[in-house]
Amino acid sequence: MESIIIRHAHSNNLKNVSLKIPKNRITVFTGVSGSGKSSLVFDTIGAEAQRELNETYDSYIRNRLPHMGRPEVDSIQHLNVAILINQKKIGGNARSTLGTATDIYALLRLLFSRAGKPFVGYSNVFSFNNPQGMCPECEGLGKVTRIDIDRMLDKERSLNEGAIRFPTFSPGAFRWLRYVHSGYFDNDKKLKDYTNEEWEMLLYARPHKPPHPAREWGKTVKYEGLIPRIERSFLKRDAKEVIRNEEMIREVVVRKDCPACKGSRLNKKVLQCRIDGKNIAECAAMQIDALTAFIRSIKEKTLSSLLDELLKKLGYMSDIGLSYLSLDRETSTLSGGESQRIKMVKHLGSSLTGLVYIFDEPSTGLHPGDVDRLNRQVIQLRDKGNTVLIVEHDPDVIAIADHIVDMGPGAGKLGGEIVFEGTLAGLKRSKGLTGAFFRQDRALNLRPRIAQSYVDIKEANVHNLKEVSVRIPEGIMTVVTGVAGSGKSSLINYVLPQYVPDVRIIDQKPLNGSRRSHLASYSGIFDEIRGLFSKANKVSASLFSSNAEGACPECRGLGQITLDLAFMDDVVETCERCKGTGYRQQALGYTYKGKNISEVLHMDVSEAIAFFAHSDVAAVLRQIERTGLGYMNLGQSLDTFSGGERQRLKLATEMEQQGSFFIFDEPTSGLHPSDVEKLIIIFETLIAANNSVVIIEHNLDVIRQADWIIDMGPGAGIEGGEVVFEGTPQQIVQHKGSLTGRYLKKYIEAVSYHV
Repeated sequence: MESIIIRHAHSNNLKNVSLKIPKNRITVFTGVSGSGKSSLVFDTIGAEAQRELNETYDSYIRNRLPHMGRPEVDSIQHLNVAILINQKKIGGNARSTLGTATDIYALLRLLFSRAGKPFVGYSNVFSFNNPQGMCPECEGLGKVTRIDIDRMLDKERSLNEGAIRFPTFSPGAFRWLRYVHSGYFDNDKKLKDYTNEEWEMLLYARPHKPPHPAREWGKTVKYEGLIPRIERSFLKRDAKEVIRNEEMIREVVVRKDCPACKGSRLNKKVLQCRIDGKNIAECAAMQIDALTAFIRSIKEKTLSSLLDELLKKLGYMSDIGLSYLSLDRETSTLSGGESQRIKMVKHLGSSLTGLVYIFDEPSTGLHPGDVDRLNRQVIQLRDKGNTVLIVEHDPDVIAIADHIVDMGPGAGKLGGEIVFEGTLAGLKRSKGLTGAFFRQDRALNLRPRIAQSYVDIKEANVHNLKEVSVRIPEGIMTVVTGVAGSGKSSLINYVLPQYVPDVRIIDQKPLNGSRRSHLASYSGIFDEIRGLFSKANKVSASLFSSNAEGACPECRGLGQITLDLAFMDDVVETCERCKGTGYRQQALGYTYKGKNISEVLHMDVSEAIAFFAHSDVAAVLRQIERTGLGYMNLGQSLDTFSGGERQRLKLATEMEQQGSFFIFDEPTSGLHPSDVEKLIIIFETLIAANNSVVIIEHNLDVIRQADWIIDMGPGAGIEGGEVVFEGTPQQIVQHKGSLTGRYLKKYIEAVSYHV
């Protein structure tokens, strides 16, 4: 059997790794977080495949493709074209929807152009991104941004007193001068005393030359009302100041459904075209499963091939557990897991073969029932003649592998080696942490804590919740489960905080900070570290910040220089002056305990604990290590953290709390089973400190150890939004109506997980 051959890979923490990966098979890469899985699969194999493919294009095309640097590997042989399907959000602007991202909306447009009555035009007319189809009021966005006059103006003040709350219109600012010098107003008159004519002039006047302005008024300057002026300068898509003033804009504007199209994005003519009573916007607003039923009901022989293609693509959406979404859902609102599965839809129907598909933890955010469906799709990709590489922790995904590569033995500098290669049966007998997990017994929590108090939620109906009334226990570990889209997040992240205003939500959202922020600065220890350097060397602490006095003058503290080569790829080079440290030589000349500031920032958390053993820094670092982040460098940029790593860093800063209410949103994302056990210990510690812990989770290892389980469902979207079960782990495995209970029972009893 032909194989992809990697010789001496040494990206990041890889220690000259060499291996053969069988083609046309499913290979799963396992190992603890930071063991080198992603470095091998994405930063080496994926990067080289993308780089070599990009090299085949001319310079004009290459400039518009993602730049992939040459990976640190001696050689890779027999490499196929690779498709990387990662958890990076699809993103896109407000015009990008689930329908446009999957091309399903294009098929729907074609259907309406052929079968819709009355005929209003060809396929393009049904696009909200086409001037012929878009609503003229909102320009196809479905939303309009309107200035809230009550937020923008303080009617108890005059213009001289700062009645206009928008920052660039405050007294003395150049925009403010346009109003006080216009000659139209008594600048000391309070706005509440304005006449109707004065209000009209202040707010809505079209551009014109005022007849009697003050002497300071420029000869060519025109007067314009506040509303059109702010809309033109700040709210239009081509306004230059939109991004720069985004925060202040949010203060004075409201975003709501367009009154003309009611959020449908299309104009009246297009919306008149219907199939069996429904227009295209109504179809796009349906859940995938409801839209599937509607398409099946269309009986038109001449459209059979088009209908079959539509049903096939909609079927893929259901197969990967996204039947609860609708085609009009903006892609920017999708989670990382949803984004990854949507990317799969494009490839499931592809007729291309001989490719390498690379997945990054595709089970993230999936209920065990949905993981089964995901596995079937992965097997389908392999059986079409493709090679599938998966970075994964989920035992159900590992179980479908033809070949397994276990990385480790530890994380960071303690990882970067191949611990095991072979089949699942061999993995169960191997010495690594993954093999140890498969040999462990899986027991239910038979002695759950009993809550002494509850938060009583009454008739919640946010999103798809159907008048849900439920009691959330306090002082114990509650796990909320259910398929994706069942209403878990709506209940816990939206409704519960209304009942517990000071709740602490530990989620996977990006951390506050710029690309210059790193682990040390976010955790608060960097000031202490710079203070230690300052005291030891009797110089200013700012000298040890690459954002201040210590910054390298060449790269301004970034450690890299980006060269724009016009029609060729940008080249990112290590700054020669500071050798990538980001610091000027003067700062690097000072040391603390024999190491300069750059060397300290290159330490991982575990190393730094020993180095700072006798300072306050060590206590914070120990909390970070307890969350499983001991392998990360102190200077690691926040924008390189995964969702799970971000969440655990947030947790590390909250661990000393007492008497608080915590919500964790899928905290096991990206965690190896051995690290999940560490997380459970942290939850136990929080509860022992009189905290309440509520966890939204699919991980069966967490669910089995809960004190109380709330299972949402029974399905997703309109099929969900109800409480299916409330009770203990022992009770849920006996509950016939709970899908989670069935999978938990299978997990506990499965012989396949044991040697």
